[in-house]
Amino acid sequence: MRLDRDIHLSKALVIDPNPTSRSILVAQLRDFGIGTVVQCGRVADARNQLEARGFDIVLCENNFAGNDAAGQQLLDDLRRHQLLPLSTVFIMISSEATYNKVAEAAESALDSFLIKPHTAAGLGDRILHARRRKKVLRDIFEAVDESRFDDAIRLCLKRFEERGEFWLFAARVGAELLLTHDRHREAWGLYEAVLKAQTLPWARLGVARAQVEANEPGKALSTLESLTADQPNFVDAYDVMGRIHVDQGNLDEAAAVFMRAASLTPDSVTRLQKVGMLSFYLERHDDALKALERSVGIGISSKMFDPQTLVLLAFVRWRQSDSKGVQRCNENLEHLLSRSPDSQRLRRFAGVVRVLELMLRLQHADVQQAVADLALEVREASFDIEAACNLLSLLARLADVGYTLEQADEWVDAIGLRHCTAKSMTELLARAAQPHAPFVERIRACQHRVLEVSEAAMAFSLAGDPGSSVRTLLDNGRASLNGKLIDTARLVLQRHHGRIEGAAELQATIDDLRQRYFTLPTRLPIGDSPGRKAGGLALRGAVASALGAEPAPPVAAAT
Repeated sequence: MRLDRDIHLSKALVIDPNPTSRSILVAQLRDFGIGTVVQCGRVADARNQLEARGFDIVLCENNFAGNDAAGQQLLDDLRRHQLLPLSTVFIMISSEATYNKVAEAAESALDSFLIKPHTAAGLGDRILHARRRKKVLRDIFEAVDESRFDDAIRLCLKRFEERGEFWLFAARVGAELLLTHDRHREAWGLYEAVLKAQTLPWARLGVARAQVEANEPGKALSTLESLTADQPNFVDAYDVMGRIHVDQGNLDEAAAVFMRAASLTPDSVTRLQKVGMLSFYLERHDDALKALERSVGIGISSKMFDPQTLVLLAFVRWRQSDSKGVQRCNENLEHLLSRSPDSQRLRRFAGVVRVLELMLRLQHADVQQAVADLALEVREASFDIEAACNLLSLLARLADVGYTLEQADEWVDAIGLRHCTAKSMTELLARAAQPHAPFVERIRACQHRVLEVSEAAMAFSLAGDPGSSVRTLLDNGRASLNGKLIDTARLVLQRHHGRIEGAAELQATIDDLRQRYFTLPTRLPIGDSPGRKAGGLALRGAVASALGAEPAPPVAAAT
């Protein structure tokens, strides 16, 4: 039985823990004329295969070692991290007992289900149907791959309006493209139009995502609460809800939401990392240890793994005086660094964990010198909120156990004045400093000083002197490197450009500062992928273009 004339050019991957079932599927695919068939019996091996090479067809058993959604979690992570293109046919194999649960979770990211027991003809029909969808929508996918996004959106809308074949999927692609390219209201309208045709969970989630992008988080939370009440296992909805809480500085609420998501997908590396990181900052040490260790155990060789996990795990193990555990974290980071020796981020991580090792060895002089070396980077352009939290966590723990660092207050103030740019940022910094209450007070004081400067500067503008407003904001922003002050100066200058003497010179100064210091991410670092946004559809070309570059591939570490 040959499915189509091009099938011999296809490459397939079979993922099944049962050798007998796996061999049957492999034999059926070869009977269909598929040119290359690869097989594996473990999720970890499958993840490595899919990260390393492309496949046209993937057949995946959903149940592995008692986990009745392991296949779904693999699919979810691959989509999330841009590792499974839309051109790949992904078919889940499931028993009837688990079908509804998996279908609910995977409804739009999956090409088809195959219910056991199945026949070769049944499998062939599903592959044929899925490949047809890829071919029918080829013009859309090609437009996306070639970065012709306006054309892709037009084609999607045309197919939706005409109710052409696969019109619902075309609508989802179109709405995702609209969101990715900041056409939030249009995306919102398209999702609403889909809902009028069919009440689909992914469309309801799309409405919430559009509301977030349109800066209406309250409406988005309301939409998500309604969605999760109706669809309690729709995990992507929890991802979006958790991200909203994080961005608003509600870390307790975010942790609860991500804990729920991780309980539904216990093998999801990214969700485990979020739970572990938030639990760390909330000082829920047992939860942090459990989630972070599991993240390392199942994901360290994956492209989905965030090395920041090792830093926070080292902090937790240090608290337990687990010198061997801290050493393992350091060894893993050194292995990562050997693969990417130019990574400043990894060097900082290794430096922080090295200090924890020195503390456990009671090498006090070396500790003080190593911390001072780390603090030299506080005003570097690349010293982002993640680096700030790591250094602040280290300083707080040093102070808590009695280390006296003469410049500690100065370093904490430099961190606070630079990175207290929003409530969420201040909240994370305060949580990082929590082991030493005086540092928490200094961070809060820094936030207050930033607000005072901003209010005083804006008073000049209200009094009819916008030039003094811009100069006050700019002087303080340049001294502290606070992005909020610099950006407020830009906005005031933009609004009153014609009334401000020396506006061109001020604009040049602002542009220089923004280019040198403010190209870093402005969202809280909780293990997010640089690819697909929470709840989004993975469109490789569209996402890469919106980010301005191809996402850099992570490196693998030794376990």
